[in-house]
Amino acid sequence: MAKPIDLADLYPDIALEGSLAGAVRTVASKEGFSAPFTTSAFNPLCNASVASVASQRTTLEISAWAAERRWSIRGCEVFQGMALIDGTTQDLTQLVRAAQAWHDGAALHDISQAAPFVHLTGRFEMTDHDPVQLAESEWQHLRAEADEREWPEYRALVEAAFAEPMLRGLYPFTSHSTLRFSTTTRPRLTVIPLCLDAHRGNRFTLSASIMGEVLVDSTSAADAVSTAVRHLPDGLGPVTPGTV
Repeated sequence: MAKPIDLADLYPDIALEGSLAGAVRTVASKEGFSAPFTTSAFNPLCNASVASVASQRTTLEISAWAAERRWSIRGCEVFQGMALIDGTTQDLTQLVRAAQAWHDGAALHDISQAAPFVHLTGRFEMTDHDPVQLAESEWQHLRAEADEREWPEYRALVEAAFAEPMLRGLYPFTSHSTLRFSTTTRPRLTVIPLCLDAHRGNRFTLSASIMGEVLVDSTSAADAVSTAVRHLPDGLGPVTPGTV
């Protein structure tokens, strides 16, 4: 059996500082930055965070990998807790630059310019919990995600669904790459029992629910989407907030 990796051996500089937050503060000071990194009470060697002056942003979460020397970041919007940026790096200086830009409220594109390892999820920021804008943001995220995947059928399905006004007006989400729709936003979804799936080999299916009756099995994404529209409940209005 392989010996477990000792994090102090993997991150001796972090261990010397006593915490990940302490280590990034030292790097930030050398770079002339002053973002307020917070030490994790749960796991100080592996986790840290930094707040943002932008009220629509959560704290940026920073975490160390256990299997190799690398760090991940994740920064979310406050209304749903969905990621606006993420990414991984082996360079603490790059990490500090991203954290400082997040803290300062820099535009998302400018954060990725300051630290190229930063990945933009496609979601956009807003100043209030407008459900229509949240739905638009999720559509933008799904389309950006589809463009990044080596799966042309999935990309075709997302684009076909986005092109249909009745579906574009709903809140989209995925579960195991199944495209689904809700009449309310997170955190409490009101799910319409329809499931659109893309399959390798240019196949697209619409099911009545997860593992439910297959309503259409086609070689056309547009065909699957148009069938979904015909099965939508009557009287759907604009998407509304999904409050707890």
